[in-house]
Amino acid sequence: MNFRVELDIFRGPLDLLLYLVRKHEMEIADIRVSAIAEQFLAYLEVLQEIDIDAVGDFLEMATTLIELKSRLVLPHGGEETDELLDPRADLVQQLLEYKKFKDAASLLDDRSRQWQQHYPRLVDDLPPRHLAPADQPIIEAEIWDLVSAFGRIIRESQVVPTANIVYDDTPIHVYMRRLHRRLVDDGRAAFSQQFAPGMHKSALIGVFLSILELARHHRVVTEQDDGHGEIWIRPGDGFDPSWRLEDASEERAEALTQKLASVNIPLKPR
Repeated sequence: MNFRVELDIFRGPLDLLLYLVRKHEMEIADIRVSAIAEQFLAYLEVLQEIDIDAVGDFLEMATTLIELKSRLVLPHGGEETDELLDPRADLVQQLLEYKKFKDAASLLDDRSRQWQQHYPRLVDDLPPRHLAPADQPIIEAEIWDLVSAFGRIIRESQVVPTANIVYDDTPIHVYMRRLHRRLVDDGRAAFSQQFAPGMHKSALIGVFLSILELARHHRVVTEQDDGHGEIWIRPGDGFDPSWRLEDASEERAEALTQKLASVNIPLKPR
């Protein structure tokens, strides 16, 4: 099986699979395929809502997980147990290789950030620190934490379909400017508060994509108080409070807007 690791927005099925294994505190060599397959399909439903063109590899992985689940629960017809190969072996090997490269990339990224913080110090004039950052429980939220939170928002916003079609064609860069201004004014913003009750699904997806775009290209970070708490969006190192949408950013935002316009949006009452 050959899987592409990098997608336009999401990092690929192996990245999601590794996230689920860590979330459920499993050993990679002993994956509980049944539990992972159900969680993977739940995330796949959310990804299809966001960008149906980017889920081909995820569908292939979902098919593989369902096949493995079937092979593990079906009887083997009296074959010798020692001669049977674990059907998960190929997938586990791919996951271990992916984890090796991801850990190496994460280590290089951490070293890069550390070197960026190295400055010559001329005098010892630092004030005493009353609060140790290491004691604070806030952790950086992964992209799959954002996808999971967005999935809950979509489910809570579902309405009974009617014959009236409503479509929100607000460009993505409008949401980006709105959130950027809020971060400048307030210092941080709650992820859940970016989605107002009754918003159309296309507007929900537009806001979510604007958050991802700011996080990827404009020094915005997402943090979570704990594993199930609120996700906070705040300015990161190098955040530009006077930022203006540049041509490259506007082109990316326009591409996302066009992709959003091709999403199949269910009907919603006026």
